[in-house]
Amino acid sequence: MPFPFDNTYARLPEAFFARIDPVPVSAPTMIRLNHELAAELGIDVERLNSPEGAAILSGNRLTEGSEPIAMAYSGHQFGGFSPQLGDGRAILLGEVVRADGVRHDIQLKGSGQTPFSRRGDGRSALGPVLREYIVSEAMAALGVPTTRALAAVASGDKVVREGLIPGGVFTRVAQSHIRIGTFQWFAARKDHDNLKVLADYAIARHCPDAKLADNPYRALLEAVIERQARLIAHWMQLGFIHGVMNTDNMTISGETIDFGPCAFMDSFHPVKTFSSIDHQGRYAYANQGPIGHWNLTRFAETLLPILNDDPKQAIAEAELALDTFADIHRMDLQRRFIAKIGIENGTDADWNLVQDLLSAMTAGEADFTLVFRSLPVALECGNDVGVIRLFNQQEAISAWLSSWRTRLENTSSDLREAITLMRKMNPIFIPRNHRVEEAIAAGYDGDFAPFHRLNDVLKTPFSEQPDSAEYESAPTPDEVVHATFCGT
Repeated sequence: MPFPFDNTYARLPEAFFARIDPVPVSAPTMIRLNHELAAELGIDVERLNSPEGAAILSGNRLTEGSEPIAMAYSGHQFGGFSPQLGDGRAILLGEVVRADGVRHDIQLKGSGQTPFSRRGDGRSALGPVLREYIVSEAMAALGVPTTRALAAVASGDKVVREGLIPGGVFTRVAQSHIRIGTFQWFAARKDHDNLKVLADYAIARHCPDAKLADNPYRALLEAVIERQARLIAHWMQLGFIHGVMNTDNMTISGETIDFGPCAFMDSFHPVKTFSSIDHQGRYAYANQGPIGHWNLTRFAETLLPILNDDPKQAIAEAELALDTFADIHRMDLQRRFIAKIGIENGTDADWNLVQDLLSAMTAGEADFTLVFRSLPVALECGNDVGVIRLFNQQEAISAWLSSWRTRLENTSSDLREAITLMRKMNPIFIPRNHRVEEAIAAGYDGDFAPFHRLNDVLKTPFSEQPDSAEYESAPTPDEVVHATFCGT
């Protein structure tokens, strides 16, 4: 069998999911198979890279050991609670265990209707399949904890969105698909028995050390808080905006999940949004930390019945855990940004220096990635022209560069260390929105060459690639993408 399945979630009580087979598509064709990831997971690459593989990864054929299920969960979406969400267009085929013992889910997205589809067709347009493949693999190459892309398949069918457009199926790999919303599913139903089953399962799979704690459920809460605080800081270091930070889109494992209306910023602005459905800016760049804390508060609420038999004590324990979020997030964010300007062990004064740079970038409408990319180059060549020309308003950045150089010269005997650190923290290549849209548009026309080229470039985002230098560039005014879309 191509997948060495070893399923555990499908052994949980029936309240956790619905058993449902994928709905076949008419003419599945493999667009891209992630050979490296497949080999890492112990999956038979040769069998998957064949018509049989396309049939399996489109849902047309079930392979031995698969126990397909649609997972149940609830969620706060843009602040409003929906008691029944669940996998409306996704089916978990099963789990595989990597050589190092880490368990991973194999899930199809766009594989047909489930009991949670809520009048949806259960399908995916081709564009969201290509987008999630590009961005999730780019995030992995950038070192961000993330779900992964195993395959993108064209279905051969049309789906109805704005009109009739080609459909596709995406194969997602995750350490699990347990979300804050999964806990909310049982909390909303006051099903405390299954809530405890879920918490015990999550601890065993994701936080085994929590078993040894005096209160394993508080240890679980603390672990998830720390993971999410650091994850969001990592996003922000790269100028990434998730776009739809609903509680059903936050995982217990600490992986980035659901790349719908996400985007990487071009010109920097702290309240930047891209999502076409985020009309109030709830999930803007600078709001991601506070929203992460808000979501984790909802997670803590679900755990109250098992945190402590005394309701007041349970609330007190949850609040103590939640109080750690702000410091963890702030310290990790500051550490990452201070390193982006070449300083290993920074101070409050260095954080002020970072904030001055971001203010200058906002005023000067400067490209986030290019500015940080240009700083080590400026040190190497002893010339700031390359940085200054990125700003529409140049006085503020000129003054900042002078202060920055003085800071580095006063604290480092060897500027090469600062250059090395900046090259480690500041990517050259990101999945720029106009390049992603270019790949999607070509894919809809049946041309996947731009999709493959972009994926190949993004495999090594911190390395110089002279033959792909055009992928470094910010968009021209007519290439700027102002809105991104969920795809459902």
